[in-house]
Amino acid sequence: MTMGKRTQAAALEVRLLREGIIESRHTVQAVVCDERGRVLSVAGNAETATFIRSALKPFQALAVTSTGTLEVYNLSDRDLAIITSSHKGAIEQVRQAFNILWRADIDPSALQCPIPQGKNSPLEYNCSGKHAGMLAVCQQRNWSLNNYLQRKHPVQQLILSKVAELLRMPSEEFISVHDDCGAPTYLMQLAQMASLYAQLASRSNLDMERIVRAMTHHPTMVAGEGEFDTELMTLTPGELVSKAGAEGVQCIGRLGEGMGLAIKVMDGAKRAKYAAAIHILQQLGWITPSTSEALGEKFMDVGKYTRLEVIGELSLL
Repeated sequence: MTMGKRTQAAALEVRLLREGIIESRHTVQAVVCDERGRVLSVAGNAETATFIRSALKPFQALAVTSTGTLEVYNLSDRDLAIITSSHKGAIEQVRQAFNILWRADIDPSALQCPIPQGKNSPLEYNCSGKHAGMLAVCQQRNWSLNNYLQRKHPVQQLILSKVAELLRMPSEEFISVHDDCGAPTYLMQLAQMASLYAQLASRSNLDMERIVRAMTHHPTMVAGEGEFDTELMTLTPGELVSKAGAEGVQCIGRLGEGMGLAIKVMDGAKRAKYAAAIHILQQLGWITPSTSEALGEKFMDVGKYTRLEVIGELSLL
């Protein structure tokens, strides 16, 4: 990771306005990096560390694309998209996750993600596609299925090795914790997350290129109708790849240009990260004014009497 001489600048502020009067404020940090890990612009501190959460999913999917699992089980781009997803449990999404298990001859009872409250199956959990992908790799490699979430399991070590290689760090230096779904996730600097997404978007790696193609061609699988990732990729076909993470994390890659954006809302507010993302994407010129307006209508006008506004800009290094 190559840092500039100055990797701190004023953070962004997202304000909730109720009939024009400030009711709440959220502090937001954001970083843009290139595929070599160089910090290009920043708001806040590029070295702020947080858990990448579900924004890690496209890189967890490398276990599937790099092992021949797609070919062995004849999995499609729709299958690969659901592997990267944080879905809503819609019937088409649940069926897609099931399709992975069916093709790999794995019973759904092998899934170790939770059953959502009020639902009947772990297939309806938002991470079921990721878990199905991990299980398919285990089946293809003849690895144990019953402990696939353990940090030392071969499938998790494979994922960690892929991320470590991209960030040019020893695997043992990563701090690992369990995500809500039970799978490992990692503590990373915002600049490292931005670097990962710059590499994802650079089209210099065939395994990552296939993941990007799956996500951008099937954005409804990645999140769902009305969700930010789906709406952004639908409105910018072939231009941006986007993946949200919990607790205020949002990552976006600019396709073909090798640039990545990582956002963290310090209080974890979901509404603030989408407002900040729209503001930053417009500043960067990654979306058109019409796309910004369309996204703003869905994600910045949050109530009959309330709306969000973003104060501040990224600083160039």
